[in-house]
Amino acid sequence: QVQLVESGGGLVQAGGSLRLSCAASGRTFSSYAMGWFRQAPGKEREFVAGIRWSGGSRYYADSVKGRFTISRDNAKNTVSLQMNSLKPEDTAVYYCAADSVWRVGVPTRPREYAYWGQGTQVTVSS
Repeated sequence: QVQLVESGGGLVQAGGSLRLSCAASGRTFSSYAMGWFRQAPGKEREFVAGIRWSGGSRYYADSVKGRFTISRDNAKNTVSLQMNSLKPEDTAVYYCAADSVWRVGVPTRPREYAYWGQGTQVTVSS
């Protein structure tokens, strides 16, 4: 059974930092893209960052470019999201996602990801 388990969420003041981690089990994702999405109350789930299977290509939403960094460790089957200079508008539930199809690029739409974690809350106070 495939599981993605996020950790590292919490409450932080604006300007602070958090590091989210996602540990995958049940299968290896070293050949597939992985990503982070977020969903704020009353809003649709949105793409935050994605990383190609090799780690060589990374994509970010415009709203987080320059502040967030995605990375992966294929040996450990993990993906992380370092979030710096956090803003109140970054408040949301953050989800880790894994693709199941080998692609040249990195998918940015939720429907393109096959596996999802349960989410971790990130709250940024002003």
